[in-house]
Amino acid sequence: MRKIKNQDLAQLLVQLRFTPRKQRRKQLDAVEKLFAIIDRDKEYPFEFVCFRITGFHPAPPRGGVHPKGAAERQLIKGDELAEDLRIFISRLSGRLARPVTEQNEKVYNINELAEALGVSTKTIHRWRKRGLIARKFIFDDGKKRFGFSQSAVDKFIKANPDLIAKAKIFTRLTNKQKQLIIRQAGALTAKTTMSRYQIINRIASQIGKVHETVRYTIAGYEKANPDKPIFKEPPGVISPAQAAELYKLFKQGTGVRELMRRFKRSKSSIYRIINRRRAKALLVRKIEFIASDEFLQEGAGEKILAKPMKMDKPVSAKKFEPFELVGEHLLPEYLQKLKETPVLNREREVELFRRYNYLKYLACITREGIKPARVSGARLNEIENYLAEAEKIKKMIIEANLRLVVSIAGKHATSGPNFLELVSKGNFALTKAVEEFDYTRGIRFSKHASLNIAKEYAKVSGKSTELTRKKVGSLANIQRYLRTTEAADFAAIERARRSLVQVIKDELNEREQYIILNHFGLVGPPIKKKTKTLKQIGEDLDLSKERVRQIELIALQKLRQSLSSEEFELLTG
Repeated sequence: MRKIKNQDLAQLLVQLRFTPRKQRRKQLDAVEKLFAIIDRDKEYPFEFVCFRITGFHPAPPRGGVHPKGAAERQLIKGDELAEDLRIFISRLSGRLARPVTEQNEKVYNINELAEALGVSTKTIHRWRKRGLIARKFIFDDGKKRFGFSQSAVDKFIKANPDLIAKAKIFTRLTNKQKQLIIRQAGALTAKTTMSRYQIINRIASQIGKVHETVRYTIAGYEKANPDKPIFKEPPGVISPAQAAELYKLFKQGTGVRELMRRFKRSKSSIYRIINRRRAKALLVRKIEFIASDEFLQEGAGEKILAKPMKMDKPVSAKKFEPFELVGEHLLPEYLQKLKETPVLNREREVELFRRYNYLKYLACITREGIKPARVSGARLNEIENYLAEAEKIKKMIIEANLRLVVSIAGKHATSGPNFLELVSKGNFALTKAVEEFDYTRGIRFSKHASLNIAKEYAKVSGKSTELTRKKVGSLANIQRYLRTTEAADFAAIERARRSLVQVIKDELNEREQYIILNHFGLVGPPIKKKTKTLKQIGEDLDLSKERVRQIELIALQKLRQSLSSEEFELLTG
């Protein structure tokens, strides 16, 4: 099966992986309802599609402003959207597949449905593209396959009476009828200058069958007798439709030799067509990353990518006791998964974000200047591998922070269903936060993600997106709350903060003090920290941003020797 063409819709499907199972079932129903109303001659904005599936609008780009032309790019043609939604339903239902024995109605496999309606399985496949909804079920042999519920079949028949009536013409041909079609096609090809399409149409009208019946018969004969083709057409320039079909077969696992035989092309031609399609897909793909000066340094690749990518060891279940408070009976499966998910410490978090953004940076610079007509497969492999590894890292970071969403959702939820909805929306906000997070600023990802999630919840509730002082103070400590079974009271935190400031003044010179105090928000009231960026501090001290960073690193090394691990975490986390 081919991939979803629309990148926004493909990304939405990826994001739904992190939505609770119960919520995904509702979203699957919503996709099927949307699929049923799509007009193939119209165009639809992605915002409409996302809202119909999830119940809320996608977050705007960073800065809240769409780039010029973005609205036009987000319009999806109706026929392309219908095909993408069909695949969307297939993928999503595959993850939620249930045994057919648990269904409250008859579920047909494709052969059973074809027999029940008196049509071929090829007709059923064509009907799927016309609106016949198929989900994946677990059949009696334990395998997942496409199935058609009785209600879905009834709806399709009721909505397409003309199509069903026309299908009756597609009766099975006898061997004598097939031989007649082949003889007539051969005779017309030899005696006339008509095109393949015209010849098939003439035969169809003569024998009282539709065009497709004759075309399939001839195609079957030519496949079985490759040395005796009826239509002797030179390959010529491959058509866009043929190129698309070739690439689709390649993605499905068809070997190059088989493609050479089917399309009558050389090995080099096949690879050229495939690589051209791959290149076009990469050129239109949106790749954004957080830039860093360290990417430009000599040996950056060896330094950033040298360490093998692996996840930390799972932590004990005891550390996740706060999740019991949000109603584990609602999501036992989901919460159990969170309990088994490793936690990222500060060092590992920075390492993953650095690697994640550097891989996307490499993908961007590697694809610069590529031309679909002249691009090597090795270069395309390199770009695709960069992006594939970046996606793996993104998934790791998201999974490691899902408990943060549950914790914040628990503080806003008023009921079970409300909690499920909040978790779903929070997971979308978390995904967006991963893509936007600037790890070079030195703050913990949990702070950035917490604000994104809380703002999303504020929009849902209709309240202002500005957070109260009390919420800011609370959100800043959410990650710490998740990692300890006892919440530290504000007085204790303030005493530790004052002690920390005193150590900074004792151990650092005046310039180092200014950088640390301002960058990590130790100036002003603790409830609402006042922080400055390295650039702002550089302007205050008449230094470059890089020089400020170097001084900060030296100062942190000094403090690491003087502070306990808890005090150092309080400063930097």
